[in-house]
Amino acid sequence: MKKLFISADIEGITGITNWNEADIEKSFSKYFTEQMTKEVNAACEAALAAGVEDILVKDAHSTARNLDPSKLPEQVRILRGWTNDPFSMMAGLDESFDGVFLIGYHSAGGKNGNPLAHTMNMRNEHVKINGEIASELTINTYIAAYKGVPVLLATGDKMICEDAQKLNPNIKTVPVSEGIGNASLSIHPDLALKKIKEQVEAVAGDDLSKYLVKLPESFRVEIAFREHYHAYSGSFYPGAKQTGHKTVEFETNDYMEVLRFLFFVL
Repeated sequence: MKKLFISADIEGITGITNWNEADIEKSFSKYFTEQMTKEVNAACEAALAAGVEDILVKDAHSTARNLDPSKLPEQVRILRGWTNDPFSMMAGLDESFDGVFLIGYHSAGGKNGNPLAHTMNMRNEHVKINGEIASELTINTYIAAYKGVPVLLATGDKMICEDAQKLNPNIKTVPVSEGIGNASLSIHPDLALKKIKEQVEAVAGDDLSKYLVKLPESFRVEIAFREHYHAYSGSFYPGAKQTGHKTVEFETNDYMEVLRFLFFVL
């Protein structure tokens, strides 16, 4: 593996449990943006030691201005801010990459694996793809598959790591926390860094093709909104239909069309 893409979020970083800790406008978030940077750095350092030559990191939380670039290896390029295209958290990914790491990911809206569980924003209760609740990890793993790039590693809460292995049991995972009601039970932050490095080392030299997730042949996407009027307005997207007071659906055989639908409606 020579070229690596990393998408980094914060709600699956070790120890985080409250929305104020994920908001860079709040003072206590500084600790967690630092831990986010440390966990991304651990993955980068281990990847470089294993022979990776080019790493692109997408800061993919909120303002997309959370990571401290000065605390990452100098070989790393970092994409900060939002490009405002349908790839969103995976902006910058193309077919030239050999693999993807998803760092600091979290459980989906509609699930209870993390006190901060959600999917893309707080307007929706859940997003489903082909009848199954879809997380940001699901959406972004499918983006990687669409580009023919395997997801090699996922870190975050226990439930999102289990979801990653349902997509492909070969994906390496580092569960750093477990949601319990409105609380989070986490391992020590330094142990998380150690485990991330160990799992990156485990990927090195492996057959990367076995990590590639197969895209479904067709897609039926459902968004359940918290407010009914979002479903009404979403129903005017070409090909979409309102299926309930708060739900809108869209069907296609092309995953890029799924991403466009989510980009404009979600």
